[in-house]
Amino acid sequence: MLVYLSDVEEGGETSFLFEGVGGTQRIKTVDYKACDTGIKYRPRAGDALLFWSMHPDGSKDKHSLHGGCPVVKGGKWTATKWIRDRCVRGGGACVGEGVD
Repeated sequence: MLVYLSDVEEGGETSFLFEGVGGTQRIKTVDYKACDTGIKYRPRAGDALLFWSMHPDGSKDKHSLHGGCPVVKGGKWTATKWIRDRCVRGGGACVGEGVD
């Protein structure tokens, strides 16, 4: 989930490159630095954008590939919250591990 903490005067959209007409058919020809394909969401302070990166079967969802368009005027502040469906090990035990 991507949370927008500030408004952006111009630019700064979050772009989902493979959404819209042609979708994943553009995967071999898309310019990953351009912001002219797919769908774009304009950041507004207080909004949150929730999307899934995987299908229910655990395979990657290519439609979730996204990027940030350049900020033309103003500033962009965001916060990210990862929501996981299984334990991710770091330096210790997983939360809830071994609990019946």
